[in-house]
Amino acid sequence: MKKSYKFLALAFVLGGVSALTSCGDYLDKQPSNELTEDKTLGSWSMFEYFHNDTYNFLRHGANRINGSWLDAATDLAETSFATGGTRTTFNIGNYYGGGGTSEFNDTWESRYRAIRKCNRVINQMDLVPKDITKTDEQEARDRAIMRAEARTFRAYFYWEMFLRFGPLPIVTEVLDPDEDMITPYSKRPSVKEYVVDFILKELEESEPDLLSYTDAWSGNRIGRLSQPMARALASRIKLYMASPRYAAASGITWEDAADAANSFIQDFGANFGLFSEANIDPAENYANAVLRTQYTGNNNEVIFFRNDVTIGWANISQDTPVGEGGSGGNCPSQNLVDMYDMIDGSSPFKQYDATGAPVYPSGSLVPAINEESGYSDANMWENRDPRLKATVLYQGTPWGTMRDNSTIDVRPGMADNPTGNANATPTGYYMRKYIPASILSSNHSGAAYRLWTIIRYAEILMNYAEAMNEVNGPCQQVFDMLDMVRHRAGITGSVADRQDLSSKEAMRNFIHKERTVEFAFEEHRSWDVRRWNVAVEALSRPIYGVNVAMDGTVTRKKAQDRVFEDRMYLYPIPEGEVWKTGLENNPGW
Repeated sequence: MKKSYKFLALAFVLGGVSALTSCGDYLDKQPSNELTEDKTLGSWSMFEYFHNDTYNFLRHGANRINGSWLDAATDLAETSFATGGTRTTFNIGNYYGGGGTSEFNDTWESRYRAIRKCNRVINQMDLVPKDITKTDEQEARDRAIMRAEARTFRAYFYWEMFLRFGPLPIVTEVLDPDEDMITPYSKRPSVKEYVVDFILKELEESEPDLLSYTDAWSGNRIGRLSQPMARALASRIKLYMASPRYAAASGITWEDAADAANSFIQDFGANFGLFSEANIDPAENYANAVLRTQYTGNNNEVIFFRNDVTIGWANISQDTPVGEGGSGGNCPSQNLVDMYDMIDGSSPFKQYDATGAPVYPSGSLVPAINEESGYSDANMWENRDPRLKATVLYQGTPWGTMRDNSTIDVRPGMADNPTGNANATPTGYYMRKYIPASILSSNHSGAAYRLWTIIRYAEILMNYAEAMNEVNGPCQQVFDMLDMVRHRAGITGSVADRQDLSSKEAMRNFIHKERTVEFAFEEHRSWDVRRWNVAVEALSRPIYGVNVAMDGTVTRKKAQDRVFEDRMYLYPIPEGEVWKTGLENNPGW
């Protein structure tokens, strides 16, 4: 495992941790990880360094899977270059392929190492000498905060493992790091034992000792684990546990999920909101919701995030159009583009399914069009939800500085679709979201922050809308939550005025679509379609794209076939772990 000392000057600031971490390998460690156990336990300051290194285990989603994004393993995108990790593994049903190692084997290894670190903090804290510079009261408070942070981190890492592998042995003691990290544990708990009785209990019991909002969002403590983060994570988990795939096993109801989201809104809603600056294009406000920081951009939307240093051209070139000198990278699909409503809030298509996608009639690449919306396939990007242009770069979009007229041009042989360039977009689209435009200025010499958002306030609102629809059907609370999210993006119509959303089922499909659009490329889609029990339908359908002719005519095409089977709801446990531990593998593997 690679070792790095580059964090030492950045990661910790007098008075608290800023959690600033490198944009490189997420397994890079602080020097504290190289200390012997005696030195780690020898003083409070060294033990604190050891604990704060846990923030480096929060991962950034950009290019994480051998150059590709997790959403490129869903119907939202296709990786353009042939060696992209999802393209050579998950998209073709090859879960053991080397290109997917960072999502598959490395997740297993890194999450259990992070859990071991948390277990050391929790179990060995009492062995660390008292800090003589602190009062007894300060000492007790600092230890309570650290223990609560370690338990919250541990819950989060176990949750990440659950999404991929299902319930796994819960290790709460410190095991030998040179072994397989879970010996002698081999019994796999039930969903309820793992998620409800352990993860949710850890979050609930730890929250009171975490930093309050006031303490965590002041000065250089922004980024520290806090009470709002624990509550927001609990909201997400309860929503998942109330969903069709898990409800029977978990015992969590939609009422529980609604209450969890509402408790966050009631207790922390005054501190958070949907990022919006006056006199700014709504699409830009939406784009900045995942780019701005609390400390440099007054972004009150982000709740839980990985905090990174500023980045430059090298960090975005892999996902930048080839006409701008990039490698194409994460190319959005027509499947995603078809999910965006019109700017007046009407639907361009007549029917949507439980995956959130419009229904494509058998043998057709075009969903049945809702003529009343004014949508036309010939001008498919006009008068659409502004989140589309904030997420997707399509033909004619102004972008960058290195091409003619500084606009996207995917016509045959043109800048972004040159003849013979293997990295040119396979879908006719390039990615806009999560790419700071300021980096492209002055011949790509600019710099910008690009944090990785784990939970933002829009999710809490969407959690409440989804749960309340399942409890009561379409109602005012559902309308209000959806309108808040959509109006921030610049949509003008109200959901309450939509006659096609009068039933619970229609509203459910609409909410599934809205979550997909709002959180595109934020690592929600892969898990949402699984918890809704529609992953086979969503992830085995072809990836669609467009061709743009020299005269500007747009035609649809099939860009890629996909493979997804029932057994792929869960990843297989790495073979080496099965051999060493005797763990029962997941069904079908």
